Amino acid sequence: MQHRIIVLGAGYAGAIAAGRLAGRLRRQDVAITLVNAEPDFVERVRMHQLATGQKLKPRPFSKMFAGTGVALKIAQVTGVDVDRKTVTVERAGSTERLGYDTLVYALGSAWNTHDVPGVAEHAHEIASRPGALRLRARLAELRTGQRVVVVGGGLTGVEAVTEIAESRPDLDVALAVADGLGASLSPKGRAHLRKVLHKLKITLYEHTEVTGVEPGRALTADGDAIPAEVTLWTTGFAVHPIARATALEVDGTGRIVVDGTMRSVSHPDVYAIGDAALAIGAGDKPLRMSCASGTPMAWQAADSIAARLTGGKMPHAPLRYFNQCISLGRKEGLIQYVTADDRAVRAALTGRLAAVYKEVVCKGAAWGVANPFLGMPVRRRPVTRAHAAGSPVKSPA
Repeated sequence: MQHRIIVLGAGYAGAIAAGRLAGRLRRQDVAITLVNAEPDFVERVRMHQLATGQKLKPRPFSKMFAGTGVALKIAQVTGVDVDRKTVTVERAGSTERLGYDTLVYALGSAWNTHDVPGVAEHAHEIASRPGALRLRARLAELRTGQRVVVVGGGLTGVEAVTEIAESRPDLDVALAVADGLGASLSPKGRAHLRKVLHKLKITLYEHTEVTGVEPGRALTADGDAIPAEVTLWTTGFAVHPIARATALEVDGTGRIVVDGTMRSVSHPDVYAIGDAALAIGAGDKPLRMSCASGTPMAWQAADSIAARLTGGKMPHAPLRYFNQCISLGRKEGLIQYVTADDRAVRAALTGRLAAVYKEVVCKGAAWGVANPFLGMPVRRRPVTRAHAAGSPVKSPA
């Protein structure tokens, strides 16, 4: 009997985990199934580029996983029963129930409206490819001088507003942030960001809380209205709701609570990675939702599962940060160096060199999905019946 491993979601974390598991375990011992709603890999870190009309390289999973032994199932996940160890999926109106022995939950996140009135009805998002394509079509309709307002001063908002302003200099582009611009950056990082926004003629609304969105305008907490033919909402992410509906232990936001090996603290046959997981990194701080977090979480989970199934040595890879990579259009960038627990330090790389650095990081992230070993030797070990059946293996906290 093969040990059945199901990976839910094929974003950066899920796709990397599936490929790494396939390289760590023998095909005769395991059956690895990757479930995803779309047949192609989505480079989420490039959705602002897609929204501004740029063409992205297609990355079909059928090609990426050819010859790996990973079975692809293109379907929508509609439910998870962690007590019966089953996953329910739907495709073209047909429902199927899949059984698993080990589940890797990587369903990720979507945009977060924060229940602000009018956002769901009237604002755009770029947390998904469909959302980016809708914004792309809407931007193409705008005439010279019309206003685009980006709400949210995090990395997504900053990348989006600079990309739009650079690609459409004929538009009136604005950014509304609840705090000061680049509040989490170093003084050098903030100064460079402000310089680029000024160069791109982006109107900045600082310390401005947007409390509602209506056709043609964004409403603020102080009673003003910011004119906007298009409002782009980038105020964070919300995790997929399925985990909250299960018996898994989750936090207040619905993220699955995991230990240092990405294993659910309530259900040992479930692992969670990426935006869907509440993992603790350096300084006992939760990892933020990002590709920078999801990739090492995927490595950790895959190597931990392989170690448990084969009786091998458990990994102890540190989950830490090195920098925040921010694109500011195609010609400018900002690399903010950070501490292990993601606090900005004085050093920052700016300008054209930073833009090239960011592009290399984006290409490297996509390459890592298709090549999950990153040059490491492949050592496939046999799965033992005792470990596959769930014999206890001591894991790090």
